[in-house]
Amino acid sequence: ATAGRYIGDFIVWAEERGLHHPSQVSRAVLERYQRWLYHYRKKDGLPLSVSGQRCKLVPLRGFFKWLTRVGEIGANPAADIDLPRKLRRLPRVVLTETEAERVMAGVDLGTPIGLRDRAMLEVLYATGMRRNEIAHLEIGDLDAERGVVLIREGKGGKDRLIPMGERALHWVAQYLDKARPQLAWNERDATLFLGNEGNPLSPLWLSTLIAKRVDAAELGKRGGCHLWRHTMATLMPSTNWRQAYLPM
Repeated sequence: ATAGRYIGDFIVWAEERGLHHPSQVSRAVLERYQRWLYHYRKKDGLPLSVSGQRCKLVPLRGFFKWLTRVGEIGANPAADIDLPRKLRRLPRVVLTETEAERVMAGVDLGTPIGLRDRAMLEVLYATGMRRNEIAHLEIGDLDAERGVVLIREGKGGKDRLIPMGERALHWVAQYLDKARPQLAWNERDATLFLGNEGNPLSPLWLSTLIAKRVDAAELGKRGGCHLWRHTMATLMPSTNWRQAYLPM
């Protein structure tokens, strides 16, 4: 019933503009309708939400697909119409460059766990990768010569190469040389970052570890891997993906 009402709304809109048959509706007409929905104001003066716009457009895609199938129109004008998407806003809480440096500088480098955590923080800061991605990194995914890291089956199940930078690669090399051999017990396990007992870190536990490092810096801010991902996204223009920084 709701879908029928939204289709009816479009038909009224179209007839007000001299369009009295589905064959007169082109993709340009539908895009014009999308713009009309975007600028439309409700009785309270507020615009339609993105969800509200989508609710009015989705039934039209099904309607014109059906009209094409039954032969009422020759081609589906709604086949390639893109629906409006919600804007993803960065979280209000991100770290400044000084705060990020303070978190990393507070790690005790005298233990294998400390060196591991410093390397993980540097990788997160340099790449902005997701917690699931850093948890599943393997040693062979790093290419120090090219300064990149391979993310296998990231979001959307796609592989991608992203810049790493000399500084992060330096700390990973330190971890591989001095810390990982003390954590690893299974030589066949290629996972880069290991837990206390030599097992791969779960994404949830990894984020908890990172959050504890942030808490320890007493910044008045909280967050785990997601905080670092958005910190990197915020600082990226000024830090140039951290590639300009030398090892500290």
